Amino acid sequence: MIERRTVFKAALAAGAALVAAACSSTNDGTALPTGAAGADGEGAPVAKITAEPAVNTKDAAVLKPVTIKVADGKLTECKVTADGGKGLKGDTAPDGLSWTSSEPLGYGKTYTYAAKATGTDGKPVELTGTFSTITPAKQVRATLNPADNQQVGVAMPISVKFASPVKDRKAVEKALSVKTDKNVEGAWGWLSDSQVDYRPKEYWPQNITVSVEAKLYGVELGGGAYGKADVTTKFKIGRNQVVKVNTPEHQMHVYRGGSQVKSYPCANGLDAEVDRNTPNGTYIVMSKEPTAVFDNARYGYTNVNKKWACRFSNHGEYIHENQDNAANIGKNNNSHGCVNLLEADAKDYFDSALVGDPVEITGSQLGAPMNSDVKDWNFSWSAWQGMGAK
Repeated sequence: MIERRTVFKAALAAGAALVAAACSSTNDGTALPTGAAGADGEGAPVAKITAEPAVNTKDAAVLKPVTIKVADGKLTECKVTADGGKGLKGDTAPDGLSWTSSEPLGYGKTYTYAAKATGTDGKPVELTGTFSTITPAKQVRATLNPADNQQVGVAMPISVKFASPVKDRKAVEKALSVKTDKNVEGAWGWLSDSQVDYRPKEYWPQNITVSVEAKLYGVELGGGAYGKADVTTKFKIGRNQVVKVNTPEHQMHVYRGGSQVKSYPCANGLDAEVDRNTPNGTYIVMSKEPTAVFDNARYGYTNVNKKWACRFSNHGEYIHENQDNAANIGKNNNSHGCVNLLEADAKDYFDSALVGDPVEITGSQLGAPMNSDVKDWNFSWSAWQGMGAK
């Protein structure tokens, strides 16, 4: 009797081992069927469940969809849960042969599989196990300009700025897209390791809508850094208005749709001192300030208040009111680089201007300063094309 009980206990233990094996999985994410016939002589289940990423995967990419597939059967249950039990969104195919996630994975998370299927032989199989995703050394945030719903001038570039320098420029450019109502030739150009701008070959067509996607989440930027989040924007290009100043003429001309609509007398940078010239180049209206305070210790003035100021360069140039200089406006160039207008004219122009309007300066002895934040139009088109990722 002692001997028979010992044999019976051993048989029970073997049976328990077979049941456990049927509900476990291999290291490659494949459901593991029983490896031997059961007590009734039946064979192992024919269905086979596989998953990608495989069970026990480390550092899985966050953008690649999770997939669960079954061969010789149909899926009956598919769950993928993250730390804390939140389920990953996904859908089972109509034929019941696969399940695919429909949202990105999170950084530095562990996900658990719980998938079941019934084979063509009617027997159930199960997949369990976990995988983990990449943990970036750094997550880098990006900003996108212009902002949503803005209306801007025809020279406005699209600018993506990163909180930290980017090493893999190609990866970034692959994640960027620009769509417009009309066909527009344009290109991305890197102004620094942390800024890439998009500008068209010529000014934007007027009255079009521009949509931009920077799908940077999950993109490896180099050096272990990854994009923190996607950013998007949708903005409108307004009417075509261009300012043209040929400094020796002492006139500022405003064009709409290619036709001159206004001409204002002006005083530009002092001709006799090159460093005070209003520099040649193509700029954009960067900001509009009803009142602005000007300081320049080099030339001995501080806290000078002027009205109706439109900045067009971070080198220090504005179009603004200077009624105190009325005697020279339209006659002499004597400013420190700004375009001076009479107060009424400055207000009239200010009211008509949009951020992003082109400002074209010619006739000066001073070349375009390349330390301005917006210098996109001071590169030739061929030079700009060469500023993309190599």
